[in-house]
Amino acid sequence: ERGALLAPDGSTVALAPLLAGAEVGLKRAAGWPSPTHEPPTTLDALYAVTVTEALGTAFLLARAHNHSRAPLGPDGCWDDVENPQNFTLMGPPSPIPDAVANGALDGVLLGARLAEAPVPLSSLLRSYYGTGNGTASGRPPSSYRRRDFGALTGPGKLEEEVAAMLRLLRVLPPTQGLLEDVGAEEEVAIAHRAARDFMEAYVECPAIVPRCMWGARPYRGTPRPLSLPLGSVYIHHTFVPSAPCRSFSACAHAMRAMQRFHQDTRGWDDIGYSFVVGSDGYLYQGRGWHWVGAHTKGHNSKGYGVGYVGNFSASLPDPDTIALVRDGLLPCAVRAGWLHRNYTLRGHRQVVNTSCPGDSLFQEIKTWHGFE
Repeated sequence: ERGALLAPDGSTVALAPLLAGAEVGLKRAAGWPSPTHEPPTTLDALYAVTVTEALGTAFLLARAHNHSRAPLGPDGCWDDVENPQNFTLMGPPSPIPDAVANGALDGVLLGARLAEAPVPLSSLLRSYYGTGNGTASGRPPSSYRRRDFGALTGPGKLEEEVAAMLRLLRVLPPTQGLLEDVGAEEEVAIAHRAARDFMEAYVECPAIVPRCMWGARPYRGTPRPLSLPLGSVYIHHTFVPSAPCRSFSACAHAMRAMQRFHQDTRGWDDIGYSFVVGSDGYLYQGRGWHWVGAHTKGHNSKGYGVGYVGNFSASLPDPDTIALVRDGLLPCAVRAGWLHRNYTLRGHRQVVNTSCPGDSLFQEIKTWHGFE
């Protein structure tokens, strides 16, 4: 009912917050005055119509049900990524499932752009999602939505906007009851927690494409659970495919090819890696956080195996792709409790007789936190 669609970058986007943000941007460009509210507030309409009303309401509802924090998410999957018709969430819905978060990020970014320089909406959407002339050319701007939203907004700005929204919700009939016994100090705490949780989930941590979205085969046999948190991370390159994948379509194809090779040729239960890193701006779920992989012989139950798509013997992944793991995945894994704070990071070659992860990438990871 929120108008979810599958974008060319592989992300699912809710149209409601996207178009609401675009509308605010166009109105600002046309010189329309911002509406005034009672009591006086510094509410920014661009954030109000995209994210802060849903975010504030989510945390108020969680409080009303005695939950310590509001759920954000979940993600979901399409029935067929080549011909998507039906989208199904992977868990109980919150006011901000991942599709709504993506739509909100895009709505803020595109609304801000339209406010500065109005262009036909169709042209803006084609260029943003990488569909100019029906073909994708490199990484589309939409794959940078988390980075760009963080640069535009920052945690302080989002916290201010949630606080302003809570003051408005206090006087609106549908939500007055949720704030009747919320004092000023608790209101500030709710705004802080809501902004922090949203920024951690949708800005600081990278998006991970679930198995159902890249077309994974079923696991063969019974997965073995990991004993969390783990103490190690092992960095790989895939070698084959040798070229980095730079679009959702190419990365999903690479994932399926690797899974077929690992299952049919190697005889493994599933694709071996815990996570795979595309050069399209996304991580791809292999065995994931909870299940023992087949990535680093003798060490599979001790750490996560993270593989970069490509051959990085003589060249490096793009800086953004390096940062996806170094500055995104690893700190987020520590924060979530999947990885020990004092984890050890190694290249595949340090524990197995192999050239993996390639000379160039190995020299790079020597500079990362936790390398030993």
